[in-house]
Amino acid sequence: MDSNFFEKVYDVTRKIPYGKVTSYGSIAKHIGSAKSARMIGWALNKSELQNPPVPAHRVVNRNGLLTGKNHFANMNTMQELLESEGVKVANNKVVHFEKHFWKPE
Repeated sequence: MDSNFFEKVYDVTRKIPYGKVTSYGSIAKHIGSAKSARMIGWALNKSELQNPPVPAHRVVNRNGLLTGKNHFANMNTMQELLESEGVKVANNKVVHFEKHFWKPE
């Protein structure tokens, strides 16, 4: 995959406000690759060493599920990071997803 694609993903992800989440699909649409939601996840899996940091914990699936949680230091890291920002999570899903959802413009 093109490193420019990864940079576009990282740029949008860095813009997600504190206490908000977005979806893989929303990022894909925003960067002009609407059918590439899975590739957004792949890029975020490779983001841990990026500088400035990429808040990949703020990206969830279209239903608010923490589908990327397996790619963090431990199974609870993603939830812990979201909850530290005031985003409640129950059963691996963002509570009041629509309230916390941020759409890239």
